[in-house]
Amino acid sequence: MIKPIKLRALALLCFYPILSFAEDNPPVVMMSPVIVDATPPESSGRNRVSQEGVSQYHFSDTDIQSLPQGDNTPLNEVLLQAPGVVQDGFGQIHVRGNHGNLQYRLNGILIPSGLSGFGQIFDSRMISSMNLLTGALPADYGYDTAGVVDMHTAGAKSDPYGEVSVSAGTRNYFQTGIVANGSRGKLSYNLSASWLTNEIGINNPQAGLNALHDRTQQGNGFGFLAYDVNADEQISVMFGQANNAFQIPNRVGLTPLYNSTITPAPPSSQLNDQQNELNSFQVLTLKSHLSSSLDSQWSVYHRLSQIQYLPDGQLGDLFFTGVSSNITRRNEALGIENDTHYVVNLQHTLSWGLMAQNERFLTDNNSQVYYLNQLNANNIASTLPANVVNNTNSNSRYLGVYVSDQWHFMPLWTMNYGLRFDQVAGITNANQLSPRVNFLYQPNQRTTWHVGYANYFTPPANELINTTTVTTYANTTNASPSGANLTVQAERTQYVDMGIDYRLNSDWNINWDNYYSSVKSLQDEGQFGNALIYSAFNYNLGVIYGSEWSANYHHDRWSGNINFSVNRAEANGVQTGQYNFPQNEINYISQNWVYLDHDQRYTLSGSLLYRGQLATYSLDGLFGSGLRSGFANTQTLPAYATLNGSISHRFKSYHDVETRLTVLNIFDRSYLLRDGTGIGVGAPQYGFRRTILMTMSYPF
Repeated sequence: MIKPIKLRALALLCFYPILSFAEDNPPVVMMSPVIVDATPPESSGRNRVSQEGVSQYHFSDTDIQSLPQGDNTPLNEVLLQAPGVVQDGFGQIHVRGNHGNLQYRLNGILIPSGLSGFGQIFDSRMISSMNLLTGALPADYGYDTAGVVDMHTAGAKSDPYGEVSVSAGTRNYFQTGIVANGSRGKLSYNLSASWLTNEIGINNPQAGLNALHDRTQQGNGFGFLAYDVNADEQISVMFGQANNAFQIPNRVGLTPLYNSTITPAPPSSQLNDQQNELNSFQVLTLKSHLSSSLDSQWSVYHRLSQIQYLPDGQLGDLFFTGVSSNITRRNEALGIENDTHYVVNLQHTLSWGLMAQNERFLTDNNSQVYYLNQLNANNIASTLPANVVNNTNSNSRYLGVYVSDQWHFMPLWTMNYGLRFDQVAGITNANQLSPRVNFLYQPNQRTTWHVGYANYFTPPANELINTTTVTTYANTTNASPSGANLTVQAERTQYVDMGIDYRLNSDWNINWDNYYSSVKSLQDEGQFGNALIYSAFNYNLGVIYGSEWSANYHHDRWSGNINFSVNRAEANGVQTGQYNFPQNEINYISQNWVYLDHDQRYTLSGSLLYRGQLATYSLDGLFGSGLRSGFANTQTLPAYATLNGSISHRFKSYHDVETRLTVLNIFDRSYLLRDGTGIGVGAPQYGFRRTILMTMSYPF
């Protein structure tokens, strides 16, 4: 393996000959990666967030509707059409080599992250536009910094619009949704809701066409109400809730590890494990235009998140894993945030703000296990299992303050620099002062260079800290493979990003971006134990670097985009959570740099759209070279590729009703996302097989 220290020169490979011929501004193309504008898509110009020099990948409402599933496309699958985004099992995505660590914003307002589950919290149909921000983020952004999913609903002056849609298809797929946007006087509103059920809830652990025991029901609702008090003040309320229920797919023919003389072991195909998820948030915001040069936004928010894992009611898991756990994780947060922007003069714009949050987290864990002295030499028990209760609760407080300046210090040059201070007190106690700086150079109207540096501070999410006490399960069938139960530490990152965006002509836009990060106490997550709930741990050191290329085309009836990324993510030494690892794996990682389990070397994604006279044809595809597997992630899974397509037609003479035929995984490829091996990897996970859907949408 090439040592990461020898590869730091990659960060310098971002320069190639400057293409600098002036041209009038060409029209915006589909899903184009551009440099972030300082003003988000709101007509009033309020809540301006200084984002100069940050790489941005833009999705309009039209872009999302043009994907094969249209507005029914899950948000994580929309993001897979951006460069540097890697697909994983259970609906997870990874941006630029990070396990999670994504920040979500709605209409410029931070939505605190909730528990990680299988379902989506946000519904794509509510989105009017969305940007994925990556790179060296300015001081405005703290804590979750792998990427910012910046979503916007329709603005107050948008045309009133509503739509009802119904989809049905194979795998007992049925989905219905509604969206309504409009305004009445000074009040504007954006409302959406959806309900979904099918038998492809989470990934199949076997290669067959249909998974056993894989039904899901998912409900999602969102609302945004804004009232203009006067020309300079707006009060808004935003709320959302997602309720998701999943059956856990079964594997056929597993051999029990343990048996009982009291109760016979059930077939592994008849287990009835389930997981229920709840996420809700409410935000109250006041936006104020205090003067011609001063804008401010204050928000108070509440977020509740809960995951409940329900094992088989007959304790069937006990026979196959040695433990049957009923686990509930609940996280509730209450906080306040502010962003203020002051235009000093034509050269300087100051920004400052704060975020303060109190978070309460609890875990209820009731596990049925066997004590080792209950088993004979053949792992057969003649007594009832023991119930071990391991309940915990904790409280954490977060504080973040920042100040930054956007300085146009020379013609064609802009510098955005600032400082951010973050502190967390609770299970983890840490703080950091983080400098940020970005340079932006625009020699003409179609060429933009940027280079930036950021120092990041990322404390672990409370819900990912496994508070299991190792001694609780000593001498049981759920005993940890090794000792050391250390608290997960905050991650500290030095991050460099460089790139160029070039508009070749009115049809083509191309982008090249490079990044390098050196990490102390690198956080990763894994599924340790029978429940499909993730827990965090730290490596001593980490290094993540890569390069992204993107091209976009739009001409007349044709639109398309293609993204290619190369990434490497490595770490050394297990710093915390050692009790989750066997001792031989800990020893190997302490002496070698290992790949992270979500490391994927090459990723290719793209889409193509043709608007014909009678129908619209859409394709999107994804290629991955394979995630890591094997002992200490020393192996790589096989590469895979999938293709989705749709044909749609709008009946203009029948109230603009649209019908859409969608085929997911057109060639019905069976492919592995996970094979059940690797650090923190549970059951195998296969990609979804061919699914055919018919959708009808009625606008109003």
